[in-house]
Amino acid sequence: MTTVLSRLLVEPAPLAWFERQSWHPWLVVGLVCVGAFVGQLDATIVQLALPTLGRAFDAPLQEVSWVALSYLLAFAAFLPIFGRLCEMFGRKTLYIAGYAIFIAASALCALATGFEQLLAFRFLQGMGGALLGANSISLLVATISAGQRGRALGFFAAAQAVGMSAGPALGGLIVEGLGWRWIFGVTVPFGALAMVLGWVALPRTAAGGAGKRFDWGGALLIGPAIILVVATLNHLSGRGAGSPLIWGAVVAAAVLLWALVRRERSTPSPLIAPRLFANPAFAFGALAVMLAYALLYGIFFLLSFAQDHGYGESPAQAGLRLAIIPVAIGLSAPFSHDVKLWLGARRIGPAGMLLCLLGLAAFALAASWPADHRFLDMPAFILAGVGIGLFIAPNNHAAIAAAPADLAGAAGSLLNLMRVLGTSLGVAAGATTLAWRLEVETGTSGGWMAANAEALLAAFRSSLPVLGVLALGAALAAWAAAGGAFGKAPPRREG
Repeated sequence: MTTVLSRLLVEPAPLAWFERQSWHPWLVVGLVCVGAFVGQLDATIVQLALPTLGRAFDAPLQEVSWVALSYLLAFAAFLPIFGRLCEMFGRKTLYIAGYAIFIAASALCALATGFEQLLAFRFLQGMGGALLGANSISLLVATISAGQRGRALGFFAAAQAVGMSAGPALGGLIVEGLGWRWIFGVTVPFGALAMVLGWVALPRTAAGGAGKRFDWGGALLIGPAIILVVATLNHLSGRGAGSPLIWGAVVAAAVLLWALVRRERSTPSPLIAPRLFANPAFAFGALAVMLAYALLYGIFFLLSFAQDHGYGESPAQAGLRLAIIPVAIGLSAPFSHDVKLWLGARRIGPAGMLLCLLGLAAFALAASWPADHRFLDMPAFILAGVGIGLFIAPNNHAAIAAAPADLAGAAGSLLNLMRVLGTSLGVAAGATTLAWRLEVETGTSGGWMAANAEALLAAFRSSLPVLGVLALGAALAAWAAAGGAFGKAPPRREG
């Protein structure tokens, strides 16, 4: 099997002319940054379009949320699988294949004629995104000299920030001016250009372990386990906590997770290194990553419907306002280290989440006085963005510093997986909570499109405490991680 894959994944040599140029390594950085930009753009551009897609396909909240979830779950389920395959067989061909799958699936999403088709193509798009995510930083690090690596990683982070910031604003303008199909088509030319340039410019990569055994058991268990957990949470309000189907899904998810843990502990080449979770500081740091991103995307989900259906904002207006959050994240994150030095390593995480809680309170006030919401929710956008911007980098550093030195790469990959899983949980939590609160406010199960603006804003306001619980959980987890999980603080590996 490995011999067949090795032959199929033979990497094309780059053009010699590119390799002779002094700027060739920075061309590779640029190509990787395009993938980072496209991935973040897709994640936030779809959030803004969910109300429009719900109307287009007459879909209730739990169903329309799957437009985001199908992509995210495919990304999360296949990221560790593709990460291991790339280690074993090389990265260039698989990275180019990731672009090909992503742009083909994007075009198919734009052409979808039914809701089920759109979900299937979004899942395929997530697989392509996972191939890109599994290779991007590794290709960058392998190409750039150690002295220039920090600068290159800064460009990579900037590309992600620009993509996340541009998503809501660009999505709103596209939905209003061209229609929802174009939010999927807009990434196709970027991906096509990057794929062609990648073929002729990316260097060959060395396969690091074609002789290693692939963890087929873990690969077969991880996807169904993640999908069952998120699907159960997403449909909890529709089925009810006492539903036999919900309880069956909970039991099945628990069995799959137990089998996955047992498998990863027993295999010599696990997809997810169990030794990482043996360190409480890393485990709490990873939990904090998941909860912080669940909070962020829960906010995005709820605000998309509040801005659209509650306040009656046009897609363009809603997109420009939602863009304030990622812009605030991008502006505050570079100063998070200085704030950490001022407040202390254990206080920076709770301080960031305190700002988020204040932002949630401001969102609740704005929903109580919808006529003046623009004046009230502006500080809420800023507080939420700055809070998350101050939270993410210090918490990630605390988690990576707590990981064993020989597992630093695996720790980074796992934090990326927790980020995507948190995003999925945030969307699912937002969908199920808003649907439940709408039923309470209206007294019917007529769905969000049948509810008036007042009922939707009331449901939005009463959904915010769930996000507050996520913020409190993230604060406690980050506090524990920075303090060595209630013990001696772990030694810090700077850089």
